[in-house]
Amino acid sequence: MRGLVFFLLLAPAVMAAAGELVANRAAAPHAFDHGPEEAALVAALAKVQDSRVDEAIADLEQVVRLNPTFRLAQLVYADLLLAKARPITDFGSMPSAPLQQIMALREEAKARLRHYREPLPPDRIPAALVKLGASQRHAIVVNLGTSRLYLFENRDGVPRLVGDFYATIGKNGTRKDVEGDQKTPVGVYFITGFIEPDKLPDLYGAGAFPINYPNVWDQRHGRTGFGIWLHGTPSSTYSRPPRDSDGCVILSNRDLGILKAAIDPQGTPVILAEDVEWLPRAEWLARQADYENVLEEWRRDWESRNTERYLSHYSPEYSGLGMDYAQWVEHKRRVNGSKRYIRVDIRDKSIFLYPGVDGLMVITFEQDYESDNFHRRFVKRQYWRREDDGNWRIIYEGSVG
Repeated sequence: MRGLVFFLLLAPAVMAAAGELVANRAAAPHAFDHGPEEAALVAALAKVQDSRVDEAIADLEQVVRLNPTFRLAQLVYADLLLAKARPITDFGSMPSAPLQQIMALREEAKARLRHYREPLPPDRIPAALVKLGASQRHAIVVNLGTSRLYLFENRDGVPRLVGDFYATIGKNGTRKDVEGDQKTPVGVYFITGFIEPDKLPDLYGAGAFPINYPNVWDQRHGRTGFGIWLHGTPSSTYSRPPRDSDGCVILSNRDLGILKAAIDPQGTPVILAEDVEWLPRAEWLARQADYENVLEEWRRDWESRNTERYLSHYSPEYSGLGMDYAQWVEHKRRVNGSKRYIRVDIRDKSIFLYPGVDGLMVITFEQDYESDNFHRRFVKRQYWRREDDGNWRIIYEGSVG
């Protein structure tokens, strides 16, 4: 079975864990399984390692019969059958198959097996998900480096992992910069809607969730392009290679259907990160308190009507609400000085660390402002940056929607 050395060298520690997962789904750390196709593929490889090749072939035969569009399973199944007849020396020993396609399937195999080889420690939370707002039922974190999308549910303010899925990203990797570069952006984004499949070409499968790329930070840095979506696969394709999109994040149609039930098409946060830092819950809670305190000090200083102390929370590189820093300072000194009282109430706040940028966070909340002669309630979004002196300051704020 030399043709399967690729798999067994790739993930020798994967197979026992995979076998346990398949045998006991109840022990899985979240509500949604990894999909019967992926679980069956990994379980079959575990059986190969145990020299139970005939059982593995039987399992894969059922997978490809039920889902003939799962090309990776088709190729592994063909390799196993071929290995019974003659020695094979490499993954995908099919002379008629294009080399590029074989290489793409090899990368998909690596990505899927890596997920089982490196299971998440229990009770860990992504550092980027500092705080979910009360209205945010779910959040999405995509580890672009490992081709994995994680779905979290808001459980009384604590993100709880409820699903993870194999995902495809841009052909040229990450950090989208210009239109047409076929890269997936890195940053904090939000779902802005849903496009039904009957309004799209078959390429997009079961539908598409656009995100708000380019966001404020992207625009500030001159990034261009549009149409970055979470979407499905063509009807003839179960999954695509890890790097195969023009910049979108692609899921199987089955997995997109699961996400559709959880996503709010007007606001679910989507964190696109090249790598994900996972924190123990106690450390996550401590960090959350620190970040919330940054916002609370800004709120209190605004209410105090001490304009200079309030303005100390703004960076000299600030821009927002149609003003640069000098204009903002002049405006606030004039307006705040005329007030007899100011009350600022903040509700439904969310806080996310911006991946790929050290010391940047995005805070969104409903602001209820009241003074002796003015009252306004609206949703505000702020970008805070930790500056050279170690203090967090606002570099942008504006209304949402």
